[in-house]
Amino acid sequence: MKTKAALVAATGFVAIAATAPAFAGETLDAIRERGTLICGVSTGLSGFSMPDSEGNWSGIDVDFCHAVAAAILGDSDAVEFVALTAQQRFTALQSGEIDLLSRNTTWTLTRDTALGLNFAGVTFYDGQGFMVPKELGVTSAMELNGAAVCVQPGTTTELNVADFFRANGMEFEPVVIESLEEVNAAYFAGRCDVYTTDASGLASIRATVAPNPDDHTILPELISKEPLGPVVRHGDDEFLDVVKWTLYALIEAEEKGITQANLEEMRASEDPTISRLLGTTAGNGEALGLSEDWAYNAIAAVGNYGEMFERNVGADTPLALERGLNDLWTRGGLMYAMPAR
Repeated sequence: MKTKAALVAATGFVAIAATAPAFAGETLDAIRERGTLICGVSTGLSGFSMPDSEGNWSGIDVDFCHAVAAAILGDSDAVEFVALTAQQRFTALQSGEIDLLSRNTTWTLTRDTALGLNFAGVTFYDGQGFMVPKELGVTSAMELNGAAVCVQPGTTTELNVADFFRANGMEFEPVVIESLEEVNAAYFAGRCDVYTTDASGLASIRATVAPNPDDHTILPELISKEPLGPVVRHGDDEFLDVVKWTLYALIEAEEKGITQANLEEMRASEDPTISRLLGTTAGNGEALGLSEDWAYNAIAAVGNYGEMFERNVGADTPLALERGLNDLWTRGGLMYAMPAR
């Protein structure tokens, strides 16, 4: 039998015990102690995070919060939602007011470094676009020279639109308004010629806010990459791991054909990947510091990623978005789960 020293000399690697337990970080401890996950969401964007008249939230970002709560606490309803504007969201996370930010937020270098934040993956691949009243007769973003453009401050949108006009030798008049409700009202009241934000946001606003959706056109150009995803604080890798792998579990569930409806049946599968994911083969839960049924609970709460997409923004919703880049990698999209093993 080789000694540890001999193994190192022969291979250059030190063996690490595969069964070393995960240790709960400060955020996980706080969530367990209070019995709820505090999740920051938007002030109201249909399909992503929107409250109804009774204060019940729905949307892709909301579903993800429920999935994380289910993974950690075994209770998908153990979530407190905090509505945040674009300018409030990062301060709320940095200060500890919220545990998790799940609010159509773009992953960028400076946010991932200088702001002291970590993105846990991408829940929606998007791009910035423009919406205009049909009566203007505009068919391309290249026809917007001199336009008044409604935009929210503290967003990548504000920087992107300035870059776009400057790069194309055009001028524009920014109409900068912080509140989503107020910027919506300004555009539909005619205070600006153009509304710019993520294309999914434009589809949501046109479908659910416009007095007459058919009176408005979303132009074909996308002027940026906007990978939207959940965000946590730097310095708590344990919680980052839980959030990241909950997202991967929802994607892998779709890859393996696991749904809310067949979840119990799939628990009996002899597929080793499914067994590890659903906890019938132990190990993944221990590695994350969670119960072995963490992924089972998350999928039971919201379904797989495809079910989340279709329920909130898919073909049978007012937004009627196609999967596109948000389809699985096996169908030409970018959704790809890291191996859960």
